[in-house]
Amino acid sequence: MPENARSTPCAVSVVVSTYNRADRIEPALRAILSQTGDVPYEIVVVDNNSTDDTAAIVQRIAREAGGRLRYAFEARQGLSHGRNTGIGLARGSIVAFTDDDVRVAPDWVLEIARAFDRYPDIDYVGGRVLPRWLAPPPAWLTTAHWSPLALQDYGSEPVRSSRQRAVCLVGASLAFRRRVFDMLGLFNPAYGRIRDGIGSTEDHEMQLRMWKAGLQGLYVPSILVTADVTADRLTREYHRRWHRGHGRHCARMRLRERVPADMGPLSEPSDVVTIFGAPAFVYAEVWWAATRWLRALGSGGDALFYDHRLRYLTSYLRDSYNAWSHAENRGTLRELISFSRAYLRKRAGRLATGPARV
Repeated sequence: MPENARSTPCAVSVVVSTYNRADRIEPALRAILSQTGDVPYEIVVVDNNSTDDTAAIVQRIAREAGGRLRYAFEARQGLSHGRNTGIGLARGSIVAFTDDDVRVAPDWVLEIARAFDRYPDIDYVGGRVLPRWLAPPPAWLTTAHWSPLALQDYGSEPVRSSRQRAVCLVGASLAFRRRVFDMLGLFNPAYGRIRDGIGSTEDHEMQLRMWKAGLQGLYVPSILVTADVTADRLTREYHRRWHRGHGRHCARMRLRERVPADMGPLSEPSDVVTIFGAPAFVYAEVWWAATRWLRALGSGGDALFYDHRLRYLTSYLRDSYNAWSHAENRGTLRELISFSRAYLRKRAGRLATGPARV
């Protein structure tokens, strides 16, 4: 970190990593600059190798901002690289993140600071991320399909995010105590978004590390932002592509092995039986999702939900298999024998407690 990185007093550093959003970055920055309350804050905008007019626009706004906004350039492509550069330049004891297509509420910084003051045991906070539709949303796009849009609404009451309940808060509105990065390191670029890639999991991977270390987060509904949802993200193909990408990233961070159930406890069970690089129960989930998809097709249910689940799971299995197949001393027959032995051992050990999930 630069020697003078904390020379100016401020409580909250807002980091915005941007890539080729010259047409939309200004409203996002104007919203951050229009905060109410008396919480000292700064804005660090990291230009992540943009090729449009982003640099000129941000530097113009910085000149008008009276020193509150700083511009930095990061040539290494990827959201994680951009954020990490911003963390290194941040001067605040709280480091908050938002995106270049998001409008934060006028009291966003104030509500973040209040949340940390009110909950001294909390290490990070997030809040509501509601849509600003730039085109009419299709009828099928219910809240059950919000994940690819990075939207978030867990209701009107605070929700804890911890090892006991692994609720992942999205990065469009996410703030950490600086000590988290001192303790656990920065965002991992291996799971990050590069250019226009989708389905990345850098926020989730960071929170997994935090849960494993016993740290806690909190969803605070009064921390409010709205996110632009463009027409290209309202198509079925975009959502299918996101779920495929998300499955690939989740496989690389071994998410299903570490959190077997969605928003369940971080358990990292030692007795998970794997085959071809993935937990056996993921194969069973494919069958579960496929049967429900077929039923939904015939009953008029939400077949798209199960279609997306299948794409996520099959992508997870495909990436897990590719990693397994490139490892040394792998063979199909050897793997099947190893799986059978592990499965039988697990079944024998759990007969007294009922059917085992493998």
